[in-house]
Amino acid sequence: MAGHVSEVLRQNQDLWDQFSFKGVATLNQEYESVRKVIGDRFLTQPYMSEYLRKEGFSLEYPEGKGFAVCLTHDVDEIYPPLRHTALSSASSLTRGDLEGMKMHLFWRLKGKKFSPYINFREIMEIERRYDATSSFYFMATDRDVLRFRYNIEDLGSELGVVADGGCEVGLHGGYYAFDSPAEIRAEKRRLEKVFNGPVTGYRNHYLQFKTPETWDYLQQAGFRYDTTIGNNRIAGFKNGLCHPFKPHDARDGREIDIVELPLVLADFTLMNTGIPMGRKWEIAGSLIDSVEQCGGVLTVLWHSDAFNNSHLRDWVKFYEKILEYCRGRNAWIASGREIAEWVKDKI
Repeated sequence: MAGHVSEVLRQNQDLWDQFSFKGVATLNQEYESVRKVIGDRFLTQPYMSEYLRKEGFSLEYPEGKGFAVCLTHDVDEIYPPLRHTALSSASSLTRGDLEGMKMHLFWRLKGKKFSPYINFREIMEIERRYDATSSFYFMATDRDVLRFRYNIEDLGSELGVVADGGCEVGLHGGYYAFDSPAEIRAEKRRLEKVFNGPVTGYRNHYLQFKTPETWDYLQQAGFRYDTTIGNNRIAGFKNGLCHPFKPHDARDGREIDIVELPLVLADFTLMNTGIPMGRKWEIAGSLIDSVEQCGGVLTVLWHSDAFNNSHLRDWVKFYEKILEYCRGRNAWIASGREIAEWVKDKI
């Protein structure tokens, strides 16, 4: 092995910098417009991870697995906004699913606990079929750029359901938290109080991040890993990486003691586009194959409100296709906490 990931990145800062890509497409623009600007290989090839492999760096995974898949869910919504209700009700009616239509239209009459987005058991059941575990990142803030989301205090029993199911409860930092160490700590304390346990995994809402400061704030607050760094416009490799790393702080030349699991594939970067479903799978499959070839980690984000949501049924089928394909490729499919703990002394 040529050295730790952070050491190789520090020694090759120019190589790292030239692959900083912020995205040029809006969510409803097709991938073809992006390809004209940067080409297919930038989207599907983890250049920095390929470089690391050539330098002799490799990771070993449990039971001889060839690569890892980190499954994550941002819990943005607990109570469907009216737009979601209308779309799901109409979708159910179109398919002749009257019970589904009633569920989406009338759950409020029964009480908050009957919300279709309190669906963590259903998500975990899907994942169990593929010997997989995942991370659920919950919000614990009253401030949001769009609307109030939910009170985490209403979900105490559901946090227990997630933990009892072998999955992770993490923090989905509020929109404004990334630049406020006090806010990060306050949200962490609030979630841990409701959960009655430690919270060590993090992703900021809307992938808001300030480098390297946010890493510092997270490490000081007691987080062990983050998985915010990724593209929020297109699927692909931010800075060409699919390997976990510990950030290097160029301000004082030190390593920040936190594991970063780069985000590679998010539901909205593919499913919220007008391109054909077959092309979407080509992109996803290419990303998976690239991570496998590098022996890296494919971090997947599939929002929890995509499940039990009639007008997003194709999103769930696509998610299961990812799981099926990755299991067939001998991947270790696990939560962010499990993967971060496994690699922390190996990078």
